[in-house]
Amino acid sequence: MQKRRQPPAVPSMTMRRRYNMAAEKKLSKKALKKSFRNWYYGHLTCFSQEHMQTFGYLCAMLPLVEELYDTKEEQKEAMETYTAFFNTEPQVGSVIVGVTAGLEEAKANGNQDVDAETINGIRAGLMGPLAGIGDSLVVGTLIPILLGIALGLSSGGSVVGPIFYIVVWNLLITFGMRFLYFKGYELGGKAVDILVGEQATAIRESIVMLGTMVVGAVAATWVSVKTSFHLVNDAGKEFLNLQNQLDSVYPNVLTAAFIIFCWWLMSKKRVSPVVTMLILVVVAFAGVVVGFFNPGLKY
Repeated sequence: MQKRRQPPAVPSMTMRRRYNMAAEKKLSKKALKKSFRNWYYGHLTCFSQEHMQTFGYLCAMLPLVEELYDTKEEQKEAMETYTAFFNTEPQVGSVIVGVTAGLEEAKANGNQDVDAETINGIRAGLMGPLAGIGDSLVVGTLIPILLGIALGLSSGGSVVGPIFYIVVWNLLITFGMRFLYFKGYELGGKAVDILVGEQATAIRESIVMLGTMVVGAVAATWVSVKTSFHLVNDAGKEFLNLQNQLDSVYPNVLTAAFIIFCWWLMSKKRVSPVVTMLILVVVAFAGVVVGFFNPGLKY
């Protein structure tokens, strides 16, 4: 009697799940750390007005693409995604690199909702809002606060101030950028809902307001402009002291006027900080010559 041929065994659902889990591509911690280091140290690689941070972004994505794709053709195609123009605030912008790392991983695993166009659209959509948030938070708030503390510690020529600034700045930026990068990787495309829209606008406006207050406080604390102009009568007795008169109406009005003048030059007239400082030197020199300012120098 002829034996029946047994039909081929159908893999169970458990076996299929195990196979899929084994086949799923997952970025290693080593590749992610290398990508972060490339961005941290090289986000201004080959910086130019034409490309800005494009090459730095390519350097950051290279170790991830090499791990996710096996062939040179696939790697080349993936890297083409990141040749588009890119520029943002590099510290806060670390989250964008992390987000695209998560999206590239999903794309390598065959996610139909993620392609090169999607990734580039998210990059382009995030770099503008995060540039505003980063400039307000880092340049407009964090740096003035650290400089204000460092200036206070530097009184009397102490080296504690500059050491404090260098150490604290590097610690905050290093751990902050690292946190944002890996948080962006965890969130992936979900980060767009958090970083763009009304919530992001409210955050950005709050940071701008805080930064403006900090800059104003630092200016009021460390900038002092006073006049030595006064008039005396025939007997040599002073009958007009302009500084006292101004202080009776509006204390430190000259300081406020100089700060507003500098803001007007740089914000409204687009004058560079170097040219603004040169203008202030000329104003100070002319003021000393006509007797409006007194530097207090003795020869």
